[in-house]
Amino acid sequence: MSPSALNLIKLVVGVSSVEELAARQKDPHNTRPHPDHKVRLPVVHTRTFPRQSEEILKGGSLYRVISGLIQCRQTVLDLQTETRADGTQGTLILLSPEIIRVEPRAMRPFQGWRYLKGSDAPLDLSGSGLSELPPLLQKELTLLGL
Repeated sequence: MSPSALNLIKLVVGVSSVEELAARQKDPHNTRPHPDHKVRLPVVHTRTFPRQSEEILKGGSLYRVISGLIQCRQTVLDLQTETRADGTQGTLILLSPEIIRVEPRAMRPFQGWRYLKGSDAPLDLSGSGLSELPPLLQKELTLLGL
């Protein structure tokens, strides 16, 4: 992920772990085909279309808040508009199937999604000893500021 990339951040509702998120994203109802990819891509439904979509599509990610912590990210591959069953407009955020764990960071609840500058985003955990700890212990250490 580029430090200059523009990202999105969104809460994951009804999920308590990254593993549970990964399992949910394998459900066919939570994926969509895409002409540029051979596999079905995980998708997130949201109401509003990002005005800065071009910047996001230049390597940005969707950071996910799970149980009060930013815990992971997925690269945003496409943004599409959709017409919902009730006739209202919505947005689909198509993601890379790869879930990348990041340094946990506490985050208060908010509605919808927010922009997240690359310079403000948590670092990836790859190769960090913290990535080997159980998620509950990671959360407790983060909340203690350790």
